[in-house]
Amino acid sequence: MRLLVVEDEPAIAEALARTLRRNGYAVDVAANGHEALDSAAATDYDAVLLDLNLPGVDGMAVCREIRTAQPQCYILMVTARTSVDDRIAGLDAGADDYLTKPFDLQELQARLRAVFRRDRVARQPVLEHGQLLLDPATQRVTRVGVDITLNRKEYGVLEYLMRHPDKIVSQEELLDHVWDSEADPFTNTVRVHIMKLRRKINDGFEGPTYIQTVVGRGYRL
Repeated sequence: MRLLVVEDEPAIAEALARTLRRNGYAVDVAANGHEALDSAAATDYDAVLLDLNLPGVDGMAVCREIRTAQPQCYILMVTARTSVDDRIAGLDAGADDYLTKPFDLQELQARLRAVFRRDRVARQPVLEHGQLLLDPATQRVTRVGVDITLNRKEYGVLEYLMRHPDKIVSQEELLDHVWDSEADPFTNTVRVHIMKLRRKINDGFEGPTYIQTVVGRGYRL
């Protein structure tokens, strides 16, 4: 899951990004309304955590533009504005939820888990490719009924490949969808994760070997 944190207070933005990354999310950070809109124009986000009191472009305007451009994106307003009128205005602008500061980081994560859980159940069927099954609702991966334990990035890579079967997926595409803007495009992290993932889904199993390396172009399931 790729998230955008829009927050002009550096300490809060850093704490949010650090906590969310530690829990497996890919996180980009925008410090003002203009940066938020630029990021949303370049990347399809699963969720946006949006402050209202932003320099440049007000959070309400940012919310309306992102809602128009990315109708499926979950928008959670995280703000110090506590009045009922502000909450109503935020929801009417297109936000899905409203959380007032100060807030508990565990509650924030619980709200994200809840919405992504509902979203997976509503929109994402179990993915199947040959002997592999991946259930987005439970994040369970099996091969011929045997559970395969993956870390969050390995799971993200496999889910993306299973959503694009037989397509050659470049390293840059995986970095864009599974990692975040802080990922070094020259790093070998994708290759390392592919190597570990390939070993986990192939070793000890009879049948086809999954994840083909297409030299100079990327990977194909």
